[in-house]
Amino acid sequence: MSGTDAASGYDAFWDDLLRDTEVSGDPQRAAFFRVYSELAAENGDCADLVYCPVIREGARPYQVDGYAFDRDSGELHVAVCDFRPERKLQSLNANDIIAIFRRVHRFCKYAVRSEFVKGLEETSPEFELAWLIQNNADFIRRVRCIMFSNARLATRKKTLETGQVIGAEMTFNIIDFKRFVDIQNAMGGTEPIELDLSELNGDILPCLEAHFDDSDYESYLVVMPGSLLARIYGLYGARLMEQNVRTFLQARTKANKGIIRTANEEPEMFFAYNNGITATASGVKIETGENGMTGISRISNLQIVNGGQTTASLLYARDRGQSDLSKVFVQMKLSVVHPERIEDVVPLISRYANTQNRVSEADFFSSHPFHVEMQQISRRLAAPAATGALSATRWFYERARGQYKNEGMLRSPADRKKFEAEFPKSQVIQKTDLAKYQLTFSARPHIVSLGAQKCFLQYAQEISRKWEQTTGYFNDEYFRQTVAKAIVFRWLDRHVGTTDWYTSDRGYKANIVTYTLAWLVRHLDNERSAVLDLDQIWKLQSVPTELQDCLASLAPEIATCIKSPPSGVSNISEYAKTQACWSQVSALRPELPDILDSFTISLEEQKEQARDAKSVKALDNEIEFESLLAKNMGRLPGVRRVAEQNRLLSPLSIKGLQKAQNGNLSLSRKERSALKHLFDRLDERGLGPASWND
Repeated sequence: MSGTDAASGYDAFWDDLLRDTEVSGDPQRAAFFRVYSELAAENGDCADLVYCPVIREGARPYQVDGYAFDRDSGELHVAVCDFRPERKLQSLNANDIIAIFRRVHRFCKYAVRSEFVKGLEETSPEFELAWLIQNNADFIRRVRCIMFSNARLATRKKTLETGQVIGAEMTFNIIDFKRFVDIQNAMGGTEPIELDLSELNGDILPCLEAHFDDSDYESYLVVMPGSLLARIYGLYGARLMEQNVRTFLQARTKANKGIIRTANEEPEMFFAYNNGITATASGVKIETGENGMTGISRISNLQIVNGGQTTASLLYARDRGQSDLSKVFVQMKLSVVHPERIEDVVPLISRYANTQNRVSEADFFSSHPFHVEMQQISRRLAAPAATGALSATRWFYERARGQYKNEGMLRSPADRKKFEAEFPKSQVIQKTDLAKYQLTFSARPHIVSLGAQKCFLQYAQEISRKWEQTTGYFNDEYFRQTVAKAIVFRWLDRHVGTTDWYTSDRGYKANIVTYTLAWLVRHLDNERSAVLDLDQIWKLQSVPTELQDCLASLAPEIATCIKSPPSGVSNISEYAKTQACWSQVSALRPELPDILDSFTISLEEQKEQARDAKSVKALDNEIEFESLLAKNMGRLPGVRRVAEQNRLLSPLSIKGLQKAQNGNLSLSRKERSALKHLFDRLDERGLGPASWND
């Protein structure tokens, strides 16, 4: 990043941050934490973090801004912010880093002292985090500390540093402004990890080539020492995993007992019993060792696509001192993929490598056709002009991180201005946002409170099942309702952030918002057999005044309930993730304004709308299929050839193709269905009409 690029990028960063604070009502520091933490979690640098601003100045200062704890893996994630309010990009030097990390280290040390915790106010963020650390000290095996900074770090080290605190290993990681921009620009992928194996392993890693010299694809068979694999995972954590596998592991964190037992009891048999791991890289450096053996000295952009649980379980065993990993070896199949093909090829390798284990289609949701459908609808469906607006706009569905930004950057200044007028930045919906909105409005706020990644996985599993049953459900009406839910959710989030009752006692805003909306949805369903009139909200492109009044009166009562957990519960953030919390909130019976009918419709009306939308979608699909078939009649032999080469033909699709080639378009329902499925599978693999020419 050049000086000019950094300056312009920093200006854009501040524009986005100020817009975020205006929309959310949060202070700049809180908005800064949210932006960085969401990006870090998606990149695998940390788990979904709870905002918990802890700071003390003076002679022995301490500071922590957020945390996440996974008891099963024994990992405590803590984040600290180095937020610079200056509008000019500053430098982050070594002394700054040492001082800031020392603050985190000091708080962790204090947190295990009973007298320190007893002296804290029980409703304070300090008590929330200190109590968690003290009560789980025996289970914490690793503290992953990450610094978020909007300054620029000049010197970068090849490996992350480690230390010790409260009897656990402590790793230190930094996302400065340059890394922040690099991750953003990775376009939905993961920021590359560069591994110097000569440094980490003390020698090159022996390998066996499994490719032809003239091939554009490289593959290697590697025997990976268990101690090296555990060390790398200990340093880099979830960043080492391909994103779909990472999401899977973050949602299902329990170690595999069978893998651990083998490592403990028969480490020398681990290579024989374990299936090994499959990994990809964008490049490797091959050298010849002193003994004449060929080996890998450096790996660029290493990603484990299968074997994540093996990797995590070895680190689990090492942390507990149960296994002698010096006797453990793991087989690794390493595929080197050219950088320009990584986004296309790696998901396929991941998909095929995981077909025999528990990583389901839902875990590959980032490449699911549902996303493509939502994206296509969002690009063509214009929203009604909001009150006071001169023209209509569209909502931009971002199925991969950075899509919106990239579309703007590829245009001329004049075209970029038109693009941003048509698709305002405030009308971007990310896939994790969509999951949050949908689960909130299906009355599952405790699932939403689990964090973006786990919430998304829950939603992905449901969508995958629904997609298999009927694709017609995901139509224009579904997208319009999603936008309406986003409008209501965002309004309440902004409203809560600016109220006196919240600003006088900040905290748990995300929980308050999702629980408030879920309570109203549940109340309307149970007590009135009604739902919010989402079609009205879509047409207005705003929240009706009556609904605003209702939510404004409801939110503080929900907040009081969430912040008043049962006796013995000290961590409200963790409590909000439980069914018990939702049961307590659901039992509330606050008085509501007598205006509900003005923004609701009956369940029968909603079902009728859904039936109509599904019928329209089915008709559109039929017309689209007829059009595709008619336009490509001359290419049907090419369709059959490509489908045969990729083993995609079924008896019914063969019969349908033969009929169509002979000019007979009177296909049976099953033949039409088989051909639709064939075209969909060809499209999924990037084998569209351009590849059908003979």
